[in-house]
Amino acid sequence: MQNLTFSFKNETEMLQFGQKLAVTFKQFFAKNSDRSLVIYLNGELGAGKTTLTRSIVQAFGHNGNVKSPTYTLVEEYHLPPYSIYHFDLYRLSDPEELEFMGIRDYFQAQSLCLLEWAEKGQGVIAEADLDIQIDYDGNGRIIRLQPNTLEMKNKMSTLARIYE
Repeated sequence: MQNLTFSFKNETEMLQFGQKLAVTFKQFFAKNSDRSLVIYLNGELGAGKTTLTRSIVQAFGHNGNVKSPTYTLVEEYHLPPYSIYHFDLYRLSDPEELEFMGIRDYFQAQSLCLLEWAEKGQGVIAEADLDIQIDYDGNGRIIRLQPNTLEMKNKMSTLARIYE
């Protein structure tokens, strides 16, 4: 499967897409209950990485606020049987700092790890199952999905059929 590209005119469409991604991720966990799912969120400042994350977290059942972890490095959402970890590595000065915080403990079974600015943790964080690139398109956004594992390629094929 090649990369998938989607175009969204506004935030509402992007939030709806996040809900569909969440369904896809839950389907992944249903067949891979012993795995974590690692998603890299790429894009310029303000492109919508946290907006997309908010939609995903809320679709998993979180009713509260979903804020950017720019200053806290990670925001945790425990939504049994899932745990969702939203990382923002933008302010990270050295990837080794992640070792001190026990980064590897987050990548457990039934954990969805959403990482912004993942390149700053290169060599320490887990490889991505899925790369999501968010780019500006006027007032809208273009989202490109690059599945990196066979499981994600299969799930993205299903998602692509929804948008055909």
